[in-house]
Amino acid sequence: MASRAGGEPINEQVVANTYANMRTEMNQLYTKITELEMEVSEHSLVIVAIEPLDPTRRCYRMIGGVLVERTIKEVLPAVHRNKEGLEEVVARVKEALETKKKEMTEFELKYKIRIRKGGDSGAEDGNMKEASAQGVLVGPAGSRAE
Repeated sequence: MASRAGGEPINEQVVANTYANMRTEMNQLYTKITELEMEVSEHSLVIVAIEPLDPTRRCYRMIGGVLVERTIKEVLPAVHRNKEGLEEVVARVKEALETKKKEMTEFELKYKIRIRKGGDSGAEDGNMKEASAQGVLVGPAGSRAE
């Protein structure tokens, strides 16, 4: 009995869990984008490093966990293709992230969810600063207590 006929969550705990899951999914998308962008960057570095070299020069490429000897002429097009493929995947994951952001915004509006950020409430903020300062002893810079 935790949902209505339309499958919508009605109790606060279900709403909170759904929202937490959405945030987790968004964080996973951000992490994936970062990983993929790092791989694109690594591919770019490899391309910059081997493009000016002699195309007949030997180089090594990792294929399925096995290091294989090839020539730059054979490896360079594959590295370019991989980089382009990664860039396409990054674009698709970014689109998924934007979709997830819109879903979260709609969910927040529907259930009137507000996230407290540091400094939102003035009275609480003053008390928090006061509480965090308790227990810290600061003396003059040049004096030593012995």
